[in-house]
Amino acid sequence: MKLSISLLAASLATADAGVWGNLRRRLSYEKVATYSPGSQVTDHCAIDRDQRAVEVELARKTNESWQNAQQIYLQGGNSKSYALITLSEPLRSNVAKGTSVTGKNADGNEVAGKMYDTTSSGTVNVKVQYATTDVQDSYVQCQVGALVGEDINLSGCFADGENTINIGGEVYTYTYTAATENKNGRTIAGFSTQLEDKLKNGPGAPYADFEYFRKYYGTSDYADQWVNAAFEGGRTSFTNGNADFSQYGMEGREQIIKKGTAYMNVWMYTIREFEDALDDCKRGCINCNDDPVHAWDEGVCFYTGSLEGQDGAPSGYLLHQLADKRSLDFKTGGPDGTDVDGQSKLNYDLMDEFALGNYQLQSGNCPSARKTKERIAQLMYIPMIQGSIRYAYKVDKLQGGEKEKAEGAAFAAAVLPRVHAANSDAASKIYNNLRVGASSTNHQEVKAAFESVYPQLGLTCADIGGLWNEATNSYYPGMGPCTDASTTKVVTETNSTLAIALGTTFGVLFAVALIAILYMRSREKQGAPVFKAGELEFKTEGGEEEADFN
Repeated sequence: MKLSISLLAASLATADAGVWGNLRRRLSYEKVATYSPGSQVTDHCAIDRDQRAVEVELARKTNESWQNAQQIYLQGGNSKSYALITLSEPLRSNVAKGTSVTGKNADGNEVAGKMYDTTSSGTVNVKVQYATTDVQDSYVQCQVGALVGEDINLSGCFADGENTINIGGEVYTYTYTAATENKNGRTIAGFSTQLEDKLKNGPGAPYADFEYFRKYYGTSDYADQWVNAAFEGGRTSFTNGNADFSQYGMEGREQIIKKGTAYMNVWMYTIREFEDALDDCKRGCINCNDDPVHAWDEGVCFYTGSLEGQDGAPSGYLLHQLADKRSLDFKTGGPDGTDVDGQSKLNYDLMDEFALGNYQLQSGNCPSARKTKERIAQLMYIPMIQGSIRYAYKVDKLQGGEKEKAEGAAFAAAVLPRVHAANSDAASKIYNNLRVGASSTNHQEVKAAFESVYPQLGLTCADIGGLWNEATNSYYPGMGPCTDASTTKVVTETNSTLAIALGTTFGVLFAVALIAILYMRSREKQGAPVFKAGELEFKTEGGEEEADFN
């Protein structure tokens, strides 16, 4: 076994396209926030490092830093890194995507990669994607893109200037500039701009959750339009749910952007990966679902990111972290959803669903995997609802300013299309209370509007919880968990049934007693009472007999 593993590892440097694909799966990989992936997805998980870099630059609140943030959003820096090199002579033959490429870094150490695309002979400008490892902390050592400052890592990039590179066994001389020609094929912006092709026109279209958003906003790239309008201080031009960000300064727009990138761009692309897995799933086939499992693993990575670590401890920037934060606000932490600390019940539940979906795909149980995906999508709306309700209350009752208003608008934008599909009137109430520039906010109206559609969303009052005041160790006034209509109905029906049963019983007893009394009165009038005095005698304490009814 050790020899086989050694030979497999040694073959990596010279692997062709087919071997690259086979190496993607092995017995075990590092866990992703407690989830056990069935394929290598360290590079995918790293998308949260772009989110972190965007947030760092936004927080500086200067024109230059915001330009940096927008470029990181558009161009990336941490995921799917590749070098764009210029060969001194054209390719001598066609080269397939995934063909092994090796070169050296500035220190003379070997750098491994593969062809980014299938490339025709005669081409001089080629893309080489850097190899990634199974270890998240060192998954790749060339991170440039649009990153700035200490985030840039050139240690594992191909060497600058004129050097040689081996492409599929053929040696070429190349030139490029490491600081400007190392780019990224996976970006947060791309998570939105690619939806037209991947979901609207995908093989399994229509996809329900995507269609909610596309129809509501009237465009497939709604998230990208939202984020860029906020960067530019402009306004959107959607069918519904428009926002004029010129009404906000940097404080408000910062919230709109960083929540939009994570909770709109990344949210929908996470769903997209799960849908991709299902599109590729082969029913009843145990040994032919590696690609679906890989797509499923990617979806989990986009939900969690890499910074959550293997244990899922709160430290990330994407949806996993959001779920844990909101559970503290709504007392839905812990496995039972009743705690105000620790991991959210939502994340416990989702990790179970992720693991179940992985198993179902591996075993070829495609129909059940689809049901699991549908439940995952339902659960992923929970933090968006909680965030909307929380900031409605802050704005209405706690004198929330531009920051809180922007946060409410951002959370609402991430869930309004789903609410609208369930009840357009409820969506209108939420939008009018939380939209950018709303003249007033009624938190109870927002709360009630959400609660009215929980059944259609597949959620319960317990899933959402109530807005918790840590200072008083109680719920904010009027913000406790609601009571599900189904639960109320069951209680009411039970009480009604009990009342009817008791009423019937007492009614029968009363009727029997009445008949008995009338019968006895009738016998007395006839001079033949039912009970005679001599027949109803009991001993007294002194031994004498006396009648009870005289």
